[in-house]
Amino acid sequence: VRACFLGFAFGCGLLLSTGRSAWRHFGWYMCSLGGVHYSEYLVTAINNPRSLSLDSFLLNHSFEYNLAALSSWVEFTLEKILFPELKQITWLSTVGLLMVIFGDCLRKAAMLTAGSNFNHIVQNEKSDTHTLVTSGVYGWFRHPSYVGWFYWSIGTQVLLCNPICVVGYALASGGGFRERIEEEEITLIHFFGEEYLEYKRKVPSGLPFIKGVKVEL
Repeated sequence: VRACFLGFAFGCGLLLSTGRSAWRHFGWYMCSLGGVHYSEYLVTAINNPRSLSLDSFLLNHSFEYNLAALSSWVEFTLEKILFPELKQITWLSTVGLLMVIFGDCLRKAAMLTAGSNFNHIVQNEKSDTHTLVTSGVYGWFRHPSYVGWFYWSIGTQVLLCNPICVVGYALASGGGFRERIEEEEITLIHFFGEEYLEYKRKVPSGLPFIKGVKVEL
């Protein structure tokens, strides 16, 4: 049912984006939203089927996520009524679309590179197969999946030409990821000790102004 709903949303977005409707850029947004949530489930099914569940769609990600999505729809609609020319800046929407594609590709590359080590829920116990992944996109950033999600989410608002939500998403995502990264890094230090600390010293988190958990030497 969820996959069908996402496919329907993607199809509606495709129809809007390929027509001459003034809602063309919102169609791009619908395609990106449907595509990213379906691909979260699909890549999890391929990558780590033991952790697969309905939650893998990330549709019920959190109350805050749903509120943020609703806020972006309200802002787009109100500004389209009051300032319709603001929603017709094609070059800006194209930049947003490229951010969306880059962010989602980076996140999926992180999931595929990590393999069964990737999980949507921070793990508190180390399994026998749990290894520290430092290759591929993990050689660029310590948290490439979060970096991808960060730029994907902001990109959706650039795509929609939503100035208020661009700022709001950047601040909310940055604060949320700061807490999650610190929690995750404490766990990784517990799992891998000096091996992770050395990796942490060499590779940046990838998110602006977020350095991760501070370690007292």
